[in-house]
Amino acid sequence: MSRPTQGSESFAPEALVDQKTLRRSVAAGSVGVLVHWFDWAVYAYLASTLADVFFPSHDKTAALLSTFAVFAISFGVRPLGAFVFGALGDRVGRKKTLTIVILAMAAATLLVGLLPSYATIGIWAPVLLVVARVVQGLAAGGEFGSAAAFLAEYSPTKHRGFGVSWLEVGSLLGFLGASLAVVALNAVLPEEAIASWGWRIPFLLTAPLGIIGFYIRSKIEDTPEFRSLAQHEAVPHSPVKESFTRNWKQLLQTSGIEIMQHVTFYIVLVYLLTYQETELGFTAAGAAWFSTSASLAALVLVPLCGALSDRIGRKPLLTGASVLLIAASYPLFLVMRSGAPWAGLVSTVGLGVILAIILGVHAVTVAELFPTRTRQTGLSVAYSVTAAIFAGTVPYLLTLLISRTGNQMMPAFYLIVVGVVGLVTMLTIRETRGINLLEHDLPRIDAAAGAAGRR
Repeated sequence: MSRPTQGSESFAPEALVDQKTLRRSVAAGSVGVLVHWFDWAVYAYLASTLADVFFPSHDKTAALLSTFAVFAISFGVRPLGAFVFGALGDRVGRKKTLTIVILAMAAATLLVGLLPSYATIGIWAPVLLVVARVVQGLAAGGEFGSAAAFLAEYSPTKHRGFGVSWLEVGSLLGFLGASLAVVALNAVLPEEAIASWGWRIPFLLTAPLGIIGFYIRSKIEDTPEFRSLAQHEAVPHSPVKESFTRNWKQLLQTSGIEIMQHVTFYIVLVYLLTYQETELGFTAAGAAWFSTSASLAALVLVPLCGALSDRIGRKPLLTGASVLLIAASYPLFLVMRSGAPWAGLVSTVGLGVILAIILGVHAVTVAELFPTRTRQTGLSVAYSVTAAIFAGTVPYLLTLLISRTGNQMMPAFYLIVVGVVGLVTMLTIRETRGINLLEHDLPRIDAAAGAAGRR
């Protein structure tokens, strides 16, 4: 198949991708995200149980805070993984990083499922738990940037929002699978059995998922855009330096969007289960069903929002989600506090709908902000740094704030704040729907092609 070698405005490499390859690329981009978030959600959903397994049990609150602290540590190392895998992806390709990170994530999750308890090996139990979560965090630092860049560059221009939205379909499937696993554990096993050995089952399930993901990713080619850069010797030598010197504005804009996404995601799909159980008195099974319902609603809405953004643009949807966070968070938490099962369901699904709008559009928006040369680095760094600061600390921070103030509305206040951050950020961003992902790279491609012609 012939390939254009000149950088005209009509040059769209993804047009050369057949439908079979496109479907395979969507699966490859989504499966690692599924594995990642399945593990992350299981850890969060079983936080109370893991606190008893891996930490001294004389102080329940201290043990729970320690479990959430390990959760935050794994986020703290994400930026290091982002710098390593982001730069690797921009220098040697998206495919290689996608393959490496899924193996690392699956191995780390499997290790958690095999670890002895504190009662068996003492202090080594939490130490080894930290090691496993650090490995998971390093790999996760490269997952989003690799997958978002990969899906954006493989998706047809007119349907890029829809194509990239499948990244978050993968994340929601991971959360849905985790919540269903917790529901199944509570339905089938008594509490004592779950605390003794049942908690290991969801972590052990990650091993076959990782193998499937590795197989899919090993069978794909790199993206047309990256291959175009490599063909014309336009791949950056120092993508990290280039990101900070030439794309600092895009880094800040991406950070603003991802702060809103991270906090909303972790409050709605992670922290709410602990909050509803410990603060509002819902049963663990009930809270898990609320989360499952919210995940199902979002699962349907995310690709629809991605497709809608291909018609009306990215800005209207993200701006609307920001306004909804500001206006609806407090009322929804007031409804939730009534304690009635219907109130827990309605408020959780309502928050899930707002989250679905953000998830359907954020990844394609930030992918379109960066040039292809530094896309994976920029996405990885901005996503992971904001995750380390704002996402991993959500359970710990809100548990601590509620404990210190006695105010159960703290999650609503936090959502209002990040809604303001998202709204201000969107005011600085131009509409990116339909752009050529190589438009910022075309001068380099043309120059390289001209130099090759002269030789």
